[in-house]
Amino acid sequence: MARYTGGNNFELVQHLRRSRIIKSDRVFEAMKCVDRGKFTHPSRAYIDSPQVIGYGATISAPHMHAYALELLEDKLHNGARALDVGSGSGYLTVCMALMMGKNGLAVGIEHIPELKATAEENIRQDHANLLRDGRVELVVGDGRLGYPERGPYNAIHVGAAAKEIPQALIDQLAPGGRLIVPLGRENSDQTLVQIDKTLDGKTKQQYLMGVMFVPLTDKERQYRRS
Repeated sequence: MARYTGGNNFELVQHLRRSRIIKSDRVFEAMKCVDRGKFTHPSRAYIDSPQVIGYGATISAPHMHAYALELLEDKLHNGARALDVGSGSGYLTVCMALMMGKNGLAVGIEHIPELKATAEENIRQDHANLLRDGRVELVVGDGRLGYPERGPYNAIHVGAAAKEIPQALIDQLAPGGRLIVPLGRENSDQTLVQIDKTLDGKTKQQYLMGVMFVPLTDKERQYRRS
């Protein structure tokens, strides 16, 4: 897929659909309704590459967000619960909330308070009703431990590479739920992994594709990366 480098949010999402990264109408509508220019620097928002958002964090490339939403699409149904680990600027958390309808809940967790504050301000400018109606909740904490207070979750997305799959996140998956997590060390081979929990509580893993993400780490190390 040729990297998209132009335009505006609608053109970007159209490009992802033409490239068959976006396949479902629900993902298309969610990404069309959430302007990336409100969640990262507008001059770089519509380039199909990851962008630095401060404090050692990035917002993933649009095609990676599209892949994640497609992989989670059937879990992000009306009334579902989702956890976005490393929610950053809040972009994907909002997309997930829109896909889960008025009865859903998307929790975004960040261990950098400044990023949480920035995400809240971004959402107030774009889909403020999600905060007001309690459909999006942003919390400060170590995403490797999840957020059991709002679990179990039908969908969990991890936006940074874990050295090993956090057991706490598997524990917080609802039966029938799905976890998407990049796995691997920093500056080495990483793989996007899908973990499904069956209705009887067992798990099965599927290795999807090679990826490159910033590391899922502790707050102090992330501050040092900034």
